[in-house]
Amino acid sequence: VQLQASGGGSVQPGGSLRLSCAASGTIFSINGMGWYRQAPGKQRELVAAIPSGGSTMYVDSVRGRFTISRDNAKNTMYLQMNSLKPEDTAVYYCNARIQDSRSYVEYIVWGQGTQVTVSS
Repeated sequence: VQLQASGGGSVQPGGSLRLSCAASGTIFSINGMGWYRQAPGKQRELVAAIPSGGSTMYVDSVRGRFTISRDNAKNTMYLQMNSLKPEDTAVYYCNARIQDSRSYVEYIVWGQGTQVTVSS
């Protein structure tokens, strides 16, 4: 089971990017999913999370600008980022709790990270 993140890049302040995170492998179910980010010299922080059911959550600094969503049929999660600011610059990682269809064991899986740079 693995996660593949994509969609990062460089944009000017006020711009938008859409990140994707696709899960693949022997998947029985995907439970909670989330996006984290890590800026240089800082700890990794949770940006947004979406459970298999229920309400989404956002860190205060992105609420109203970022939208997390998931397409369960495609085993894919998205992060729409609007009104980007220089302080959003970081490596963004996706994370999911995935139940393996062979063992029914739930694993915490991380994607490889995708760079987002916001600069004029």
